Amino acid sequence: MDTIVFATNNAHKLHEVKKMLCGNFNLLSLSEIDIFEDIPEDKPTLEGNAEQKADFIHNKLNINVFADDTGLEIDALNGEPGVYSARYSGKEKDSQANMNKVLDKLKGVENRKAQFRTIICLILNNKKFFFEGIVKGLILNSAQGKDGFGYDPIFQPKGYDCSFAEMPLENKNKISHRGLAVVKLINFLNTNIE
Repeated sequence: MDTIVFATNNAHKLHEVKKMLCGNFNLLSLSEIDIFEDIPEDKPTLEGNAEQKADFIHNKLNINVFADDTGLEIDALNGEPGVYSARYSGKEKDSQANMNKVLDKLKGVENRKAQFRTIICLILNNKKFFFEGIVKGLILNSAQGKDGFGYDPIFQPKGYDCSFAEMPLENKNKISHRGLAVVKLINFLNTNIE
């Protein structure tokens, strides 16, 4: 079984991706390869951050690796919080404070259209590949649901009447930005790893 590192220590992300890989690959997190330092992600785009994180691990260990970056892009806020989604309310990366900031900025705003966008950068056998997943939806007026993480409680995907935080993980993975990007990644790996 081929080993690949997911350059994250985010337990939620790791759990989501492991569920989707169905045991076809030996997926390791950063903690499982004894990397606990903060990986820089200071580029102005999601693509740049994903690539920066993947490069960091690849340059250190020369191992097959992928990294992702995700942004919530809200129409009425000119694409904010975008690349700053995780630290929208400050360096602490406080999800509740981030959601509160979005809800405050959208008070009284009718246009609540938004999208989640994930970019994955894969370094496989010293070559780089990028995969994108987008899900469109709306920002709710208040948080709904207890599951999920990040902005999930205030994001309602198009065609559904509940937030991501109210969905079973299996359902969310089928339609989410990360889920769509990971499906592209898995399809690529299945056809490019013997």
